[in-house]
Amino acid sequence: MGGEIQLRQLSTALPKYSAGPVGQQIHSIYKGRLGVFTDNGQYAGQNLRSKMYEGKASGEEYIKLSVYSPPDLTRPSFQEATSHEFERTHVGEAFGPSWSTHWIKVQLKVPSSLQKKEHLELHWDAGNEGLIWSEDGIPLQGLTGNGDRIEWILPDSFRDGKFHTFYIEMACNGMFGNAPGGDSIQPPNPNKYFTLFKAEIVAVNLEARQLYIDFWIVGDAAREFPENSWESHEALQLCNKVMDTFEAAGGSQDSIIECRKILSKYIGDVNSSKVYDTDRDHLIYAIGNCHIDTCWLWPWAETKRKIARSFANQCDLIDRYPEHRFVASQAQQYKWLEQLYPAVFDRVKSRVKSGQFQPIGGSWVEHDTNMPSGESLSRQFLYGQRFFESHFGERCRTFWLPDTFGYSTQLPQVSRLAGMSRFFTQKLSWNNINIFPHSTFKWVSLDGSQVICHMAPANTYTADAHFGDVSRSLSQNKSMDQDATSLLAFGKGDGGGGPTWEHLEKLRRCRGMSDTTGLLPRVKMGDSVEDFFDRLERKAESGTKFVTWYGELYLELHRGTYTSQANNKWNNRKTELMLHDIEYLATLATIKDRSYKYPKKDLDDIWENTLLCQFHDCLPGSAIEMCYDDSDELYDYGFKTGKKLMKDALSVLGFKSDASYEKGDTYCAINTLPWPRMEFVRIPDKTKISAPGPSTYALVNGGPGITNFCPWPDSDPEPMTSIKEVRKGVFQLENNLYKIEVEGGSITSIWDFQADREIVPKGAKANQLVIFDDKPLYWQAWDVEVYHLETRTELPPGTSRIVENGAFRVSLETETRISENSWIKTTISLSTAFSDGSGDNSPAYIEMTSEVEWRETMKFLKVEFPVDITNTEASYETQYGIIRRPTHYNTSWDMAKFEVCCHKWADLSENGYGVSILNDSKYGFATSGNVMRLSLLRAPKAPDAHADMGRHHIRYAIFPHSGPLDHRTVRTARNFNTPLQLISAPRSTVFDSKIESLFSSLQLQGSPALVLDTIKRGEDDEDVSRGELAVRKGRSVIVRIYESLGGKARGEIRTGELEVQRVWKCNLLEDDGEELAIGEEGEVEVELRAFEVATFRLQLRE
Repeated sequence: MGGEIQLRQLSTALPKYSAGPVGQQIHSIYKGRLGVFTDNGQYAGQNLRSKMYEGKASGEEYIKLSVYSPPDLTRPSFQEATSHEFERTHVGEAFGPSWSTHWIKVQLKVPSSLQKKEHLELHWDAGNEGLIWSEDGIPLQGLTGNGDRIEWILPDSFRDGKFHTFYIEMACNGMFGNAPGGDSIQPPNPNKYFTLFKAEIVAVNLEARQLYIDFWIVGDAAREFPENSWESHEALQLCNKVMDTFEAAGGSQDSIIECRKILSKYIGDVNSSKVYDTDRDHLIYAIGNCHIDTCWLWPWAETKRKIARSFANQCDLIDRYPEHRFVASQAQQYKWLEQLYPAVFDRVKSRVKSGQFQPIGGSWVEHDTNMPSGESLSRQFLYGQRFFESHFGERCRTFWLPDTFGYSTQLPQVSRLAGMSRFFTQKLSWNNINIFPHSTFKWVSLDGSQVICHMAPANTYTADAHFGDVSRSLSQNKSMDQDATSLLAFGKGDGGGGPTWEHLEKLRRCRGMSDTTGLLPRVKMGDSVEDFFDRLERKAESGTKFVTWYGELYLELHRGTYTSQANNKWNNRKTELMLHDIEYLATLATIKDRSYKYPKKDLDDIWENTLLCQFHDCLPGSAIEMCYDDSDELYDYGFKTGKKLMKDALSVLGFKSDASYEKGDTYCAINTLPWPRMEFVRIPDKTKISAPGPSTYALVNGGPGITNFCPWPDSDPEPMTSIKEVRKGVFQLENNLYKIEVEGGSITSIWDFQADREIVPKGAKANQLVIFDDKPLYWQAWDVEVYHLETRTELPPGTSRIVENGAFRVSLETETRISENSWIKTTISLSTAFSDGSGDNSPAYIEMTSEVEWRETMKFLKVEFPVDITNTEASYETQYGIIRRPTHYNTSWDMAKFEVCCHKWADLSENGYGVSILNDSKYGFATSGNVMRLSLLRAPKAPDAHADMGRHHIRYAIFPHSGPLDHRTVRTARNFNTPLQLISAPRSTVFDSKIESLFSSLQLQGSPALVLDTIKRGEDDEDVSRGELAVRKGRSVIVRIYESLGGKARGEIRTGELEVQRVWKCNLLEDDGEELAIGEEGEVEVELRAFEVATFRLQLRE
């Protein structure tokens, strides 16, 4: 018999019967719903925004306002402003016009109903920038306006029911100046007024504010994580649950706290900096910055206030958020802060000491790197690094330059010589043709020097610290084969400001999300930029092979900046050349006469002003008109001061600075360049000379140093130049090297007698003026687009006349109408070429001098030189070397370089022959096939409506040469930019062997590829130092040399009778390196690799 089987009843939590239908969520609708919870639209009275504040107070019962409005757009100091009478004002008052300043005296009393609230703020908004000052004159915090950074946390001391006084310095400009309408790059409206529409005491519901940020970031996860991911679905469900919970409880405080708990399941505990304390590996290094354009859509005077506002804000945030690390570059801005806002500077110094406020960059300003000379690049770092070291005790290790319009091929070398092996930027993400292929890589200079370079994958230096910024920092990283980490540079920028509390709160939530939920790359705050690069360098040392990029980092955008604001570029070039000459002569003067004081302060002033004007929106020509009024003033100061310094140095050496004549005097020219010269120099009117007959020119030859002066009679029976009209309107100019034909101002033939060849192709016209329509997609002063080439129009032939017909120089002037309002007079001159004994002829160029009346709108004027030369590459002078670029459009990378930057020359050569185009102040160039094209003038109307309007004087030249591109082009271009000038001196000085010996005491002999570029005194010599850094005993001379042609070169520094005790090869900062031997005759042997820049310190014997 079998037993009975007992069946066990199975239970289930699932109800037996359906409670009703449940539909699948339509995600697009539920994602759209998220905005309803936080937007400021029709539901703002019922959604989370309605719970942000626990109370408000406004009106004169609690906030009394009075104003002092300084006259004439002045910006008085706190002490001066507060010494005036203040007049009553109120909310609703309009303040202006543009660029004016208004000091608001605020007397504030917290009502009893708010005194015990957790968190009180002043909300102030007039739509413009401002700075809050304490009653006793301490800058406290900057204000931005238009809803951005309008809050100031009230001190607890204000909760006593009494009136407390503080001031707001109101600047009548927005973050981006005073552009009309919504287009920030249009010329500023001079009559903008700003209405004070908010001045109120607010009790903030901190839990509601925190929930707002929680919901924002988790909502971003729902929207931006892959739609098929669990993480996106979970974020959407939690956000909707928050909304349901909030609505069910009528938005009560308890429901807000509960909503935060719901979201904490996704993001964890994000209420403090402890969120970063986990030891889990991170990929994203978040660093705050506030890139302040030293000038752009506002003048320098406003920049000085932007610095104070921004840096005060960041010191405040550092105090509130211990994880915050903030970097700021540009020594000039720190110097202004120290001078004008010492209290803020002291706050900055204390945060620098704690490691939270981090100076970076090593340069004087965030400068343009295309157009400054090599010496200017070196001085950017010399002055920048010396400032940072003297004020903060350390030099910078990372060159920080996020927003410049392309990066010179020699920057890695110059950076390394200034003590920086790292480079950060992101600007190439702006390319409008090709996508730059790397994020982290080794950037290699012309000489082989390298830096580790990182371009932020987020493609911005002003990230808002959104979820997407963190996500893109990984997803857009193009170097993950070698390293997946990246820098996230966040904070309000261009107009300054820097990170806000919202940025820091969002990043806490992003980190919490990574640790709690995953999928989002882990972000870390609290590390420095140096920590990030230290890790990369350790990886490289351990064998990681980062990809390399050789040569320039060419920005495929903003090519018009090589030409815009021509007068500003002329000032830059002339100032650089002037400073070279002053330093050279002043160095010799200190050697000759120890009572002469090397003019270090004046030189520093001129250099610092010049470096300031090389800021990346000033020198490129992309700033408003006010900025060029400012730069003109600084350059004018430099020229006037430089003239005095030159006069003083020459006087010590026994020379006058002009051709004024006294009994016993003679004439000469001082050749400040490191090679001999032989040139005709025009004799100034009324100059007393001894000559057989009237003389317009003198032959000057010799040097370096004193040259021989030989007046040449105008009535030479065998003239060496000639000019004649060979056919109607066709002129022939001839010297001992060339015969040229000119028709209508264009050169139809250049015959080289020595080479026995024609230079201008048959049917072509050199010196042909062409004009283009110039309407870029948006950035007027910045851009010229490739399609402008399709609008090429030749200017019509002009009327020519002979204006000079001398024995040694002939000139033909042609006037050409550009339009009804514009014209150009171009003078083509040909001088006799003499041999200087070295095998070179000097000068051997065809010179063009133009006077232009320019009144165009959105046009681009260029001059073309078709040449009978074939090569797929053209050569261009860059800082300390040569860069070669394609003459064809084979690829999009080649075509993108349809307009490039050059310095004093561009060259197209083939085997055995070439042609160089020289200029004295231009930087834009193009070589297309065999057509060389020099850019002359543009006419953009934004951001400066009057850019380049008016009179211009331009010099350029054609320099044909047999054989390859070599030192002849380098030297001739430098000669062309440094015209010899006659001065007078007693005969006893000119023929004094001691003076001659002094000038010959610092010379470079050997390979002609070597260029002795700079002679100056040591920065810290005891008779030179201004006390910034430790004084170095004794006197020294700094000599900077570079190899100019691209090959190893040897030479000797000849010191002559100069008593040199020891010689070191040093870096740009003048730190001694390898000591070099001194020969029996005072010579020092040097060897430089291709395109190397080498600095030597010569210690003089006491």
